[in-house]
Amino acid sequence: MSEAIARELMAQRFRSFLPVVVDLETGGFNAERDAILEIAAVTLTMDPEGNLIPDATYAFHVKPFTGANVEQSALDFTGIRLDDPLRQQVALTEAEALGEIFRPVRKAIKAHGCTRAVLVGHNAAFDHGFLNAAVARCGIKRNPFHPFSSFDTASLAGLIYGQTVLARSCRAAGIEFDNSSAHSARYDTERTAELFCAMVNRYKDLGGWALAQHEQGIEEQP
Repeated sequence: MSEAIARELMAQRFRSFLPVVVDLETGGFNAERDAILEIAAVTLTMDPEGNLIPDATYAFHVKPFTGANVEQSALDFTGIRLDDPLRQQVALTEAEALGEIFRPVRKAIKAHGCTRAVLVGHNAAFDHGFLNAAVARCGIKRNPFHPFSSFDTASLAGLIYGQTVLARSCRAAGIEFDNSSAHSARYDTERTAELFCAMVNRYKDLGGWALAQHEQGIEEQP
């Protein structure tokens, strides 16, 4: 299968949406009030055999927005230290971080012949809610992500593996998971990307995608 055909299949596979895996570490559970502390995204692509694979990772520390709430319990859970000198040197504002994420996502959408990104997340509603709240706060007009559609790997893993916790879902899929590295946006996003690809590719290998292609009248390419 040529690279051009792989790109065509990507555009067909998710109704012209490009799945992009996103994870945020936050200062609490309230998207309107609590700070985003880390954000990461992994773009996906297809190999010449039509398998979904991770492409590139983008990850940033984020400065709490003015007036944001940060719960100590959230810092204890994630291990994030707001006073870490290195973090203070590299952390971006919300607007800067979103710009650094959205720029390559838009390029990936165009490169794959898609029209929009769709967020993939483990308990996706949480990340999607925080992302949309940050977009609104920053007044961003061109959000590349669909405003409400998403793929939730917790639900998919519950269906396929009988597991909903990220670490257990990954291990059920044969993906190594280091608990000591968990709860950083970069690490969790990369493992979630591997998990999502493993589930999509397993469905393809079992013949489900070929059946869907046939029912939709999409001819399989040689």
